[in-house]
Amino acid sequence: MSTINNGGPAFPFPSTKTPEGYVQPGWYGMTLRDWFAGQALAGLTADPDMPTFHKCAEIAYACADAMLKAREVKP
Repeated sequence: MSTINNGGPAFPFPSTKTPEGYVQPGWYGMTLRDWFAGQALAGLTADPDMPTFHKCAEIAYACADAMLKAREVKP
């Protein structure tokens, strides 16, 4: 079974220590894959000929996967 490359966190926030010595846990939020898909979805939903939201979502994640793959290519 293959693992989907999710690109890691889109907007990571590291754990920090307060001046009082308390540790505030980090937060990772959405994955980069979800962020890319959301950006693609914004454009896809503008197409009045797009048949269904389900199809939009499929295409959006295909775009996100392609963008993550393109990031692996070294210039």
